[in-house]
Amino acid sequence: MSHLLLLITRNAFRQKLRTLLTLIGIVIAIIAFGLLRTVVDAWYGKAESASAARLITRNAISLLFPLPLSYKNKIQQTKGVSAMSYSVWFGGIYISEKNFFPQFAIEPRSYLDLYPEYVLPPDQKKAFFLDRQGAVAGERLANKYGWKIGDTIPIRGVIYPGNWNFVLRGIYRGETKGVDETLFMFHWQHLNERIKEDKATNENIDHVGIYIVGLENSSQAAKISQEIDSQFKNSPAETLTETEKVFQLSFVAMTEAIVTVIKIVSFLVIIIIMAIMANTMAMNARERKREYATLKALGFSGKYIALLVYGESLIIAITGGILGLILLYPTAHIFVTKIGTFFPIFRVTIQTAWLSIGAAIMVGISAAAIPAWRGATTPILSGFRDIG
Repeated sequence: MSHLLLLITRNAFRQKLRTLLTLIGIVIAIIAFGLLRTVVDAWYGKAESASAARLITRNAISLLFPLPLSYKNKIQQTKGVSAMSYSVWFGGIYISEKNFFPQFAIEPRSYLDLYPEYVLPPDQKKAFFLDRQGAVAGERLANKYGWKIGDTIPIRGVIYPGNWNFVLRGIYRGETKGVDETLFMFHWQHLNERIKEDKATNENIDHVGIYIVGLENSSQAAKISQEIDSQFKNSPAETLTETEKVFQLSFVAMTEAIVTVIKIVSFLVIIIIMAIMANTMAMNARERKREYATLKALGFSGKYIALLVYGESLIIAITGGILGLILLYPTAHIFVTKIGTFFPIFRVTIQTAWLSIGAAIMVGISAAAIPAWRGATTPILSGFRDIG
């Protein structure tokens, strides 16, 4: 067995330049495949990390329309509701338009209670609660812009015009790797007070964007959603309540066509490298017809010849797959650094790693199929007739 493996390995690297170029192609293909699959995973990242014990209540018409703060008490009194909070999308600009990151005005205490996955040191949490102008940011966001505790963060309002200055009182980290660390959050009360002073936006006084509803039992989500919405039926601002996961998936649905295209391209990359690999194996097999004929003349079976071809193809493919996977991680890190906070959760998962290796193995097996069949079935005399 060791002699067979040694023979296969020597055959695989006999034509060094050809093998090297094939390996480079496989490495690039695996990196591209893994990166595209990671982008798809990132698109669904927020939805996958959503809690089954939280509901989102929004305006039934659109997220663009706010809800009155007066709805809070009715929702809180709904049977099965354990806690609730609210938030408003702020949508300001930090220095320039390219510095995009999610900004929310929140009710600090109840909001952080509902999101225990946002881990904030007790002293920082206390400082945030006490400072009406205070804000907290995710660790990834703070690292990107070099923010430190106590820094003043200037943001130019778009939805809510004016220059806003926030004091960074806390930097939270995710409880797990799947938690979004790109959020910027500040006091809703601070926003509401500024709205009262601005006649142009005072129609949004005492209004919120969404309500976040914590459940005593996640299995009652559908029932409680209906009960909440029924309370505001035929009101000036009817509500739509859905699970946090469904709420997040509604954003993904807006770009479903893009996600589908990325999925298709990721598999096209594998098909292209499969064709390149098949051409390499066909050339190798064509050059070794006399060797295969000699082996058959010595008594080796066609299955043995096929095994040599398959082994050679798999060694090249798996070597390229492993190298590609090793390089995928630093490539993904560079990629996410360049795109900033567009993808809040961007990491190469175990599933993507296995898919990449599986794709490499599939390329190796598929590319060797025809050359192995030809090598196994070519008559001995036909093999010796080829001088090339």
